[in-house]
Amino acid sequence: MDLHSAGHRRGAVCAPHHAAVTAGRAILAEGGNALEAMLAMAATIAAVYPHMNHLGGDGFWLVREPTGRVRALMAPGPAGANATIALYREHGHDEIPPRGPLAALTVPGAIAGWLLALEAARALGGKLPLSLLLDDAIRHAREGYLVSRSQARLSAEKREELAQAPGFAAPFLPEGKAPEPGTILRQSALAATLEQLAHAGLDDFYRGDVGREIAADLDRISSPVTRRDLETYQARVAEPLSLKVAAGTLFNTPPPTQGLASLLILAVFERLRVTEPEGFDHVHGLIEAIKRAFLVRDRVIGDPAQIGLDRFLDAKFLDVEALKIDRKKAAPWPAAPSAGDTIWMGAADADGCVVSYIQSLYWEFGSGCVLPATGVLMQNRGAAFSLDPRSPRALAPGRLPFHTLNPALAVLTDGRIMAYGTMGGDGQPQTQAALFTRHVIYGAPLDRAVDAPRWLLGRTWGSPHTNLRIEPRLSGQLIDRLMSAGHDVEVLDDAYSDLMGHAGAVVLHADGSVEAAHDPRADGGADGV
Repeated sequence: MDLHSAGHRRGAVCAPHHAAVTAGRAILAEGGNALEAMLAMAATIAAVYPHMNHLGGDGFWLVREPTGRVRALMAPGPAGANATIALYREHGHDEIPPRGPLAALTVPGAIAGWLLALEAARALGGKLPLSLLLDDAIRHAREGYLVSRSQARLSAEKREELAQAPGFAAPFLPEGKAPEPGTILRQSALAATLEQLAHAGLDDFYRGDVGREIAADLDRISSPVTRRDLETYQARVAEPLSLKVAAGTLFNTPPPTQGLASLLILAVFERLRVTEPEGFDHVHGLIEAIKRAFLVRDRVIGDPAQIGLDRFLDAKFLDVEALKIDRKKAAPWPAAPSAGDTIWMGAADADGCVVSYIQSLYWEFGSGCVLPATGVLMQNRGAAFSLDPRSPRALAPGRLPFHTLNPALAVLTDGRIMAYGTMGGDGQPQTQAALFTRHVIYGAPLDRAVDAPRWLLGRTWGSPHTNLRIEPRLSGQLIDRLMSAGHDVEVLDDAYSDLMGHAGAVVLHADGSVEAAHDPRADGGADGV
């Protein structure tokens, strides 16, 4: 599977697993639009990349329509009706546990997002049946998929903490052991669920037979999520956050995501007026902009009903933030870290529909709870809540947890439209900024911008480290300068490290051609028609 694909006339896709790329390309070849291709990819990747995402997770879409309108499809699940601080205190918890039934405390929102995306696809003239869009996913779940190297590694690393989660061992730990790369695993119950959705419609996941089975299994394991929570849940269409910079207009998702942080990084960095790529000013400037953005994010992002963000995107505020950066020295760090495991995928078609989509379980394999009747692997996104009632992220029934997820999209002044993103918790805004500045501001070819050595400030993937970790392909001279400036640098052993996320992008050019690129750190690629 190619990691870079250019010059396609009808459309292109990219994803972190080759099976999802194949599914998306096939839909484009059938005459489907970018939204239909993304739906096929979203379903397929849940069947073949379950450590990163599943039907029990959440999802966020940015969709640029052929008219030029950009919309956000928001599908985060709220805390269940029984998810109270008192419940966790009664069980002796000072923090929400990251695994097990009490970690499965939020409604899975991803399928509701698929439903909105399907409606949007139909509004743009899409006519492919849902059964076709789900066909590849059903086949992989029923007949089996090859375990990727990342699933094998994470299964081995997290086996002890996941093995006790209800339902986990049967589909994901054959004979109680972590599978080797290339092992064939099947998700038979998931295949049956997808077949039912293909027949009855996606709404069945919440208000039909599938929803009834999900609710019964959640009740059986004492999850705080109730049948009523599922029946009343709806994803929503929202206006994205947007910000004009010299290169064009940037778009990202509003709270409860950290989309604000991704916009702030690029807006603050632009004010530093760095002219040379890949040197100290570029990398140090981005890292310091990341720190400023994360300090704002951690202060203001919570349930979206509570927060107005316009003042943080105001030019005067951004000017002041840029002035707070020392161009030669590192600011003290760390601040509060976040971890996460996710997939980002992109799709674009020649009619002008461009899709940036992110789907996640939060940590690797989420809560670890697999519901036996449906095969749904439940997320642990609710672990982002606080049990401190004074916290802006305090747990309460119906409240939305903080999301590191944030798909990005840019409408550039030269006529290009770029959808881009990555997985990786706190690393998402950092990798987005590295990719955008390298490709858009400094003109690196798309595949080289995705391939280039990256860095990560703070924690992700459950690591206790909060320092600045750097891939060794970055120049030794630059690394020395960063250390001299006061950055707490750790040079990694791996030239291409999973810690840096799995990034990708699709670009629709002004002449209607499409190119796409995906990360050599992942198991996927890019392709088109």
